[in-house]
Amino acid sequence: MGRTHVRSPLLAAAAALATLVALLTPAAAAAPVRTAAVTAAAAPATPLAASWTPPLSTRGRWIVDADGNRFKLRSGNWHGASGTWNGSGDVADPANHHAGEDSGRMPLGLDRAPIAEILAGFGELGINSVRLPFSDEMIHDTAPVTDASVAANPQLRGRTPLEVYDAVVRALTDAGFAVILNNHTNTTRWCCGVDGNERWNASQSTAAWETDWLFMVRRYRDNPRVVGADLYNEVRRSVLDDPNWGLGDDHDWFAASQHLGDRILQEADPDLLIIVEGINWTGLPIDGFPHDRPTLEPVQRLSHTLVRSGKLVYSAHFYGYTGPRHSGATGIGETHDPRYSDLSRDDLYAELRRQAFYVPSTPDQHFTAPLWISEFGVGGRDETSERTRAWFANFTDFLIQTDADFAYWPLVGWHENRRGNGWALLHWDAAGHRMGLYDGDDWRADAWTRLITAPGRTGRVDPVPRWSMLSPDHGDFVQSLRLRARPDWDSGARKAACPDGQRLVGVAHTGNRGLCTDTGAGDLWAASGAYEAVTDERYVASGGDWASGYTKYQCPQGDFMVGYAVRGAAVSSVLCAVARTSLGTGGRTVWFDRGDNRPASAKGGDFAYGNYKGQCADGEYAAGLAFTGRIGSSRTPDALYCRPLT
Repeated sequence: MGRTHVRSPLLAAAAALATLVALLTPAAAAAPVRTAAVTAAAAPATPLAASWTPPLSTRGRWIVDADGNRFKLRSGNWHGASGTWNGSGDVADPANHHAGEDSGRMPLGLDRAPIAEILAGFGELGINSVRLPFSDEMIHDTAPVTDASVAANPQLRGRTPLEVYDAVVRALTDAGFAVILNNHTNTTRWCCGVDGNERWNASQSTAAWETDWLFMVRRYRDNPRVVGADLYNEVRRSVLDDPNWGLGDDHDWFAASQHLGDRILQEADPDLLIIVEGINWTGLPIDGFPHDRPTLEPVQRLSHTLVRSGKLVYSAHFYGYTGPRHSGATGIGETHDPRYSDLSRDDLYAELRRQAFYVPSTPDQHFTAPLWISEFGVGGRDETSERTRAWFANFTDFLIQTDADFAYWPLVGWHENRRGNGWALLHWDAAGHRMGLYDGDDWRADAWTRLITAPGRTGRVDPVPRWSMLSPDHGDFVQSLRLRARPDWDSGARKAACPDGQRLVGVAHTGNRGLCTDTGAGDLWAASGAYEAVTDERYVASGGDWASGYTKYQCPQGDFMVGYAVRGAAVSSVLCAVARTSLGTGGRTVWFDRGDNRPASAKGGDFAYGNYKGQCADGEYAAGLAFTGRIGSSRTPDALYCRPLT
């Protein structure tokens, strides 16, 4: 079939990539890989590979490569390895799989097209990265895939699903694509309802989930183009319980993702992006009962601070058939709340900003980070609803306006006589004939071309100041790798410490939250890493009582605060690090026992929502903390001693 292409510099480069990938032999595209550590083999340079240098990190709202150049995630989802079985009936019958497509426990389409051909199609679409879902069950599945399920890729015969996943990762990265590992489900079946995959620990323990993730990260850590760990997909309510963001229990998605993200960066691969999706659904989808789709709204009050700065990316999913408070169900579970496709263009954009897009668009906050729309999509040739088509056009326009990172769902599907699951951008029939987005009869082609070729920020992104929240709400929150490697400085207390390279500048009167930054100074800590836990007033100079009548824990001259400890709500100690340069003397007292006391132009955002808080100015550092135990007080922080940096 002839194809209608809209040529642009990006699509021309993509076409060059597609041509090169298509020349790969099946053995080169997916050579057997059976070791636990999978290293990318030397491969011919491609235009895509030459366009970016791994690893990736973040600067403010932008993702950048190792050279500091913006790397926009123009991605797609290649699903299948996480499962397509609907959960009932004979698993060998395609009719019991989502949309009649049986992936064979592998990325979809390997029975119908060689990997090299599939990757060539990705090149034609102009994407530079692939979100590659897997299930925990897939990792442990020792049953070889059937010969029929890899008919178009006979070199994969006899392999387990994980070994096929290895081969796909290698083929993608050899071709220059960035790969984001995505833990989509616990079990190898289709999601995303009440199916045993609602949470990371719905069908397994949190410990098992973390163990599987560390295994996967270590498996690919020698492949630099495996760039991200997307921790879990569409966290949502089970039959009896809601997930939450910050309650500290077994359903706390904030705590679980924070803990695993730190473990990955500390124990397995310090170079990966840690991708955290918001909460997809809470409550009962019944009119008159509380229910919601929080997405990333909770982040503005409680955000992640990882042990390595510049590695956090937030993500969200948007489909026209769901809504701000609509689960997307029809029939059982359907409510009268509007779907996104019901909203006007302006109302849609307002909801998108409220639920997710405020994260990248609000600079210099503790929550500022890149946002990746890791799933969105719509039906193709068979979609005739003008409302649905208008939603897709409006949504892609918004992605263009906001210069957003994105990943379309899905890339690969089946067709028979040009009919089938029309959501995919590329389809193959049982005989291996391809139906592509640019065949001339897919209404999505224009919107996709505008999206993939849209102008946006390119080139170098300069480093920006970092702002980080400390939240020892339910336990230690020590985000310094230096301190994690040292002895416990205040045994039995809940401890909070800034990430290496940042200093403490803000503390809450109650609630135990803190604020860190590197603004105005960068990394102040001396190369020796020396520090001291202060638990008395020994460093308060004679005649230098900056909080008369209050107990003062003050750093010695030349030190700055990087952390603190509490027992209950009461201050237990402050942690002082030795500075690498001379620091300013003198200082001022910032009281916040009766209200907020922050600079008029304070950055960092509300790091202790609903509580009084004090904050030093950008050109200052915290050198001490004051409190009182008199009647009516609880030894909670009342004042900061702020000194000039120079």
